[in-house]
Amino acid sequence: MVKLESKELLEFLPNFFKINLSKDKSGDNIFEKLKEIFEFDGAFIFYLNPESVQLKYSYTNRDLIDTVYKMTKSDMSELYSDKGFVLDNNSSIIKSFGFIGVKSYILSKLIVGETVYGFLMLGNKATNAYTEEDLPPLKTCSSIISYVIKDVELSNVFKIQLKALKDGLIEKNNAYKIIKEQNEKIVEADKVKTEFLANVSHELRTPLNAILGFSEILADGKFGDLNGKQKEYIDDIRASGTHLLGMINEILDISKIEAKAVKLVPSNFTIRNAAVEVANILKPLAAKKHIRIIIDCEEDFEVCADYQKLQQILYNLVNNAIKFSPENDEVVIALTRDKKGFTMSVHDNGIGIDEKYQGKIFAKFVQLDSAYAKKESSTGLGLTITKELTELHGGKISVKSEVNNGSTFIVEIPQGE
Repeated sequence: MVKLESKELLEFLPNFFKINLSKDKSGDNIFEKLKEIFEFDGAFIFYLNPESVQLKYSYTNRDLIDTVYKMTKSDMSELYSDKGFVLDNNSSIIKSFGFIGVKSYILSKLIVGETVYGFLMLGNKATNAYTEEDLPPLKTCSSIISYVIKDVELSNVFKIQLKALKDGLIEKNNAYKIIKEQNEKIVEADKVKTEFLANVSHELRTPLNAILGFSEILADGKFGDLNGKQKEYIDDIRASGTHLLGMINEILDISKIEAKAVKLVPSNFTIRNAAVEVANILKPLAAKKHIRIIIDCEEDFEVCADYQKLQQILYNLVNNAIKFSPENDEVVIALTRDKKGFTMSVHDNGIGIDEKYQGKIFAKFVQLDSAYAKKESSTGLGLTITKELTELHGGKISVKSEVNNGSTFIVEIPQGE
C-alpha cells in the first residue's frame, strides 16, 4: 500500500540520497523514510550469498540481524533475478524465514549495474495488503537504496584496511595486495554508478524533449489560441522543462568526462566572437534581473581551442554570475592574452564565496549552504564540468572572492608559440 501520489513520490525520492548508513548501523534512516511512502509492519534488507540470504538490516526483530537463512536452488534462482514479487505465507521463500504474524509481503531487489546483491522486503499483518501496482514505486526506492548501501560497504573496506595496517595485523606486501584488489573493486563500482547516472539521464532526456516540443507547439497557437491561464501554465512547463533538461545534460557531460569519452576538436577563432555569442544566449536570463553583460576586450585576438567547449566554460561561469548577482547590476567578461596563452575571467558583485568553501566548489555535487544559494536549484556539477573542460585544454581555473563582495573566476589556457 503506497501512501503517496506519483508526483509526491518523485518529490520525496531525493531524501534517500541524504541517508548516511555509516552513522546508522541499524538502517533506521532507510526504514523511517520508507514508512512515509509505504504501509508496513515489518521491513528487512537481506544480502545474497550463493546458497543463502543474510539479514543485514531490520525494522523489527533486530535480534535476528546477521542471521543466515538457507534457501532452495529454485528460491535462490528467483532471488538472483531482477524481478520483484508480491508474496504471502504460502511462498517457500517466506516459509524459510519463519516470521510470525505477518501475512503479506512485497519484495524488490538491490541491484548495482546488472548485479543483484540483495533485496528489500516489506511485511504487513493484513491479508492481501500489497498488489503488483505497489512494485514499481518500491523498485524505484530500492534502486536508490542499492547505491546508498553499496557506497557504505566500500567505505567500510577502507576502514578495515587502515585498521589492519595500523594494528600490524598483516604484512605490508599482503596489505598492498589486498588494498590493490579492493581499490579495483571500488573503481569498478564507481564506474557502474557513473554508467547508471548516464543511462538514467539519457532515458529522461528523450521524453523531456517531447514535452518541450509539444509545449512549444501549444505556445505558438498552432492548435488554437490559449487563454491567459493556459499560456501561463504552458510557459511554466517550458521553463521548468528547460531547467530540468539543463540539469540532465550536466549529468551526461560529467559521465562522459569521467568515462574519458570527451575529446577536444581544436580550431582557430577570435575570442571576442565566442564571448558575444555566450552573452547573447544568456541575455534573456540577465534581462529578468536587469543585469548588463559587459565584454571587456581591448583588442580582439585569435586563439586555438575547442570552440564549443570554450563556450561551455564561459556559459557556465556567466550563468552562475547572473544567478548569484543582485538585480540591476552587471557581470563582466574580461579577455586578455600574454606570451603564455590567454585568460578569460568572469566577475560579479554577488553574494561571494567564503574562503573556507573556495577549495570545495569545483568538486562534484557541491552546493554552497546559504539562504540565497538554496533558491537556485542545480546539480552542483556546473563548476566541476568547467574545471574538467579547462584542464582538458591544459589550463587551470581559480577563484577570487569575498562574502557579500562578489566573485571573479579566472580561466587560464596556454597556447603554443
